[in-house]
Amino acid sequence: MYWPIGTPRIYATTTSQAPTRTNFVVSHDGIAPNALADNDSLSTRSSGPPTPLILDEKDRATSDPQPPIPPIPPIPPTTPGLKTPATPAINSVEHDVFHDGSGHSSQQYVAGSGSGDIPAGEPIIALKVSRTGHLFAVITATTMTVWQTKPTVIQAIVVRSEASIRSYGTNVALLLRPDSIIFVVQTSLGYLITYSLATDAESRVYKPHFSDHNNIQRRRQSHFGGPGNNTPDQILLGPGEGAGVRDISVRFRRVIKVDAGIECSIALDDELVVATKKPAAVQCIRWTPDSTGNQTSTELVSRMGWLEKKVSITEITHDRPMNLSTWVTSDGKAYAVQRISVSQTKDNPDFDPKKLFKGHCFHSPLRDSDHAVKAVVNARFSLIAVGCADGSIRVYSARDYAGNIPPSHVHRLPVSSQASGPLKTLSYSPDGYCLFAGYENGWATWSVFGKTASHSFNANSSITSSNQESWLNGVTEASWIGGACEVLIIARQREAIWLLELARSAVTGCYTPPNLFRTVLQSSSSVMVYRGYDLPDLTSISAEPFLWHNARIPSNYLLNQWPIKCTVVSADGRYVAVAGRRGLAHYSVNSGRWKTFANDTAENEFQVRGGMCWYQHILVAAVEANRSYELRLYSREAALESATVMFTQQMPAPIVLITPSGEDSLLVYTYDNLLYHFVFAPVSGSIRPIQVGQIAFHGIVRSPARVRGLSWILPENQMIDGDPSQDVAFASVLFLVDGKLVLLQPSLNSEGQLKYDMRVISHNVEFYASMRDQLSVHMLNESSTHFSTEAEESSLRNSLWVFEGHELKVWPDVQEVLRATSIEPSKELPPTVSMPIDFYPLSILLGKGIVLGVEPELVQRRDVNFSFFRFSIRTHLFLPEILRFYLVANKPAAALRLAQQYQNLEYFAHGLEVLLHHVLDEEVDSAPKPEAAILPRVLSLLSSFKQYLDIVVQCTRKTEVRSWRTLFAYLPPPQELFEESLQRGSLKTAGGYLLILHTFEELGAASEQSVRLFARAIREEDWDLCKELARFLAAMDESGETLREAMELVNIRVKQDSDDTDIMTRLEVPSRKANGSSRLTRQNSDIGSDVQSNSDISSLGTTSPI
Repeated sequence: MYWPIGTPRIYATTTSQAPTRTNFVVSHDGIAPNALADNDSLSTRSSGPPTPLILDEKDRATSDPQPPIPPIPPIPPTTPGLKTPATPAINSVEHDVFHDGSGHSSQQYVAGSGSGDIPAGEPIIALKVSRTGHLFAVITATTMTVWQTKPTVIQAIVVRSEASIRSYGTNVALLLRPDSIIFVVQTSLGYLITYSLATDAESRVYKPHFSDHNNIQRRRQSHFGGPGNNTPDQILLGPGEGAGVRDISVRFRRVIKVDAGIECSIALDDELVVATKKPAAVQCIRWTPDSTGNQTSTELVSRMGWLEKKVSITEITHDRPMNLSTWVTSDGKAYAVQRISVSQTKDNPDFDPKKLFKGHCFHSPLRDSDHAVKAVVNARFSLIAVGCADGSIRVYSARDYAGNIPPSHVHRLPVSSQASGPLKTLSYSPDGYCLFAGYENGWATWSVFGKTASHSFNANSSITSSNQESWLNGVTEASWIGGACEVLIIARQREAIWLLELARSAVTGCYTPPNLFRTVLQSSSSVMVYRGYDLPDLTSISAEPFLWHNARIPSNYLLNQWPIKCTVVSADGRYVAVAGRRGLAHYSVNSGRWKTFANDTAENEFQVRGGMCWYQHILVAAVEANRSYELRLYSREAALESATVMFTQQMPAPIVLITPSGEDSLLVYTYDNLLYHFVFAPVSGSIRPIQVGQIAFHGIVRSPARVRGLSWILPENQMIDGDPSQDVAFASVLFLVDGKLVLLQPSLNSEGQLKYDMRVISHNVEFYASMRDQLSVHMLNESSTHFSTEAEESSLRNSLWVFEGHELKVWPDVQEVLRATSIEPSKELPPTVSMPIDFYPLSILLGKGIVLGVEPELVQRRDVNFSFFRFSIRTHLFLPEILRFYLVANKPAAALRLAQQYQNLEYFAHGLEVLLHHVLDEEVDSAPKPEAAILPRVLSLLSSFKQYLDIVVQCTRKTEVRSWRTLFAYLPPPQELFEESLQRGSLKTAGGYLLILHTFEELGAASEQSVRLFARAIREEDWDLCKELARFLAAMDESGETLREAMELVNIRVKQDSDDTDIMTRLEVPSRKANGSSRLTRQNSDIGSDVQSNSDISSLGTTSPI
């Protein structure tokens, strides 16, 4: 559901190889200039390792650019000869003062000078992004740079001094506390250098100001999203840049040495977790001491019963929403780990107070290629992805915290592991829908359940190298920002940062039926709507750019409300609405006009939480405002203001999602596990939602927040004649929970009360679409008023479509699913139609018989010095698979009725040809028994349509001759089909059957059929067919006698029908030598040649005339 677009923006600390002269901070990190660290004092203590003070609380909230340095307790005296015991210990070895106790600062502000330049050309080693995404930091071997995300500018640079580098080593890794208050740099000599960040919420480093702008008006309604809508001091700012550049201060705090060596580490909200080498252990250092004054705790790996004894921990990741960590060990295994809290130890006497972690192994390699390298948690879908040594990514489903983590699916690389190189980084998008993997030689993205979305392995290496586009041929680290619309990338041995923009389906942010049935893509600053639904058949499936309507979101809305979190289109495709951090804006596709709030206060007063949908021209938004939860109705015809809200419906709990159903119903699902049913009705001259029922799912749905999609299915008689207030008693409810599609069916218990029977009907579901939710679905050649029961069953109006990552599955009639589950909950579900698709499907165009999707394409040209991504439309004709499904189930009548509904499509014959071709290929190889063969059923279906003869001939052209015998075993003799084609006037089709007759050796050299067809083509002046027939007859023997004989017979037949001799003159055959070689005779020329031309040789060697 994510596709890269355009070319990335590039950012770097230095713009050339020459040293940059600017203002920055040189940090000595507690070391006096030109001094070495006192290594003896780093590891010798008389009273054991001291408790390090990581950060003073009073320093955390300071906003002074250079806050005063608090006094530090003196270092305990050292005892020469006594060394620290061989147990993992972490010692605070450097403080905010030098070893001599002087009060000189450990960092120095240096103006640009010859000895104080920022090192140029150093490659970036690591990248980390804060939890909120408002800033990120990168390190090189000697520097750390802090960037603001929007606008993307450098806020601070820390250059480590030569003394610090000699003492502690160069930078190798970067840690960032999630709230971005503390930065930790890991060095090559086993030290952790900590820095603190202070910021002033009101101060700005740079803000444009225009003194005279009284005559400038603000336009709130515009055809475009350009900067003309902004106030003069904002015209230089882009999306998300309204807050300006914040003023921050980064200062050195202390250095921590890990005696046992650092294997890996991670910064969490409350503590710093370090995995050590010798001995293998896990150290936890709290940012602030606990109530007992303790700040460190340690657990040896050898004492963790759930871990192997002789392993070390090579990587640690943590997911805050699931409160779950993943550990990758040196033996290639992966573990799901939880921290044991102090409260758990107190409440449960079985817990050992010395135990810090509990975990379960969920990935054990069977071979070297399965060894785990990276791991990452997807909280939205309860998945854990494990990157392996061979480049593949194995995904597991985390069902509970007790170790029940079974395999789910595997992400396969589009290239070999040798071509991709080792896996370097792994990251899920914030919404969990996309997985980004960086490799030594490129990168790839997948959808959540394994569909390949895009990759860079097909890049031209020579063009990439000449353009210095390292982001295409190797990624060391990547992080998502901007609500998953952008990805930050750092490449191998490069000093640049690339910011790649991605477009995503609107379904990821707002799961409603219109977003499923109408393809809408959302990028960082625009919305793209596919508008081929009402165009002619062949036009709607073309890749022309005009099929996309591009609307740039107004810059005055993006300025402070970026990123866009929710996009929704109306059922008829006329309107689009977007919602960012706060407020909303809506757009008319026909007029090209946006409407935004004219009052910033009204815009910032609420935020959309729970989604949006359209009812006719009315936008329904689930909002949270001043700790209240509401449904608000906005008219597209009115201005966006607080006073113009059509209606506000108070809700007792936060809203999970809203979705339209049928023609006038609205379903609202809330966090208190209640589903509300509203009906839109006119009240006092305006439209309002009237609540007519509700359903409680307590004890059925365990976690309402995990519900992604929702719809219900009503019986036909209830939809037409039933009381809307009773819909809740008859509706079967579909829930999409994580990746499971759950069906809840109503029934009555022994006491006559309503209860629901639950059944999971599909797993690994990325999206589902019930065609009953699509408004105004009228199939071709059917009347909406006169619709028979049989036609209803085979029209796909009741179909249920499910995309499971690798294939699209369809139940042609969802009523069969309901009947199967209502009779017996454990009964096997009815079979589905399976459609493997080589692109990501976005919507089903039921009336056109196609599945629509997009596919990214990397464009590299030698006339431009950059590469860029664009996406093209892809389609898949679903008719052949569903027709075959009916024929295999021995339902020829249903197949015929379905085919008749699509027979006016321009590509209908092609669909039947695909069906015939696939069935023929399979039965040629499998040779089924006649009673089990599907081919005769397919041919019987084809015979019901006028394109029948053409389809058979087209199929023979694209199959091997050995398949013809199998095909014509169930067909009338080719002679009969030839005669029927002549009678219909399909001369080219008759020519195809003529080839079949000659191949089967049922005709003589110059047969009567050839002569008749030749003569008929001459009469109708089909000269292309005459040429092909002549080439075919000439290719039958080298002497040319066959062609000569045929032409004589044709001349006789034509003379009987016409006295036109000019035609016969043009068709005269040149004489040939006795040995079979020919001389080309050219009229009006005395030049001849005894050698055949290439065209003549190819003509004589042709085996297919048509």
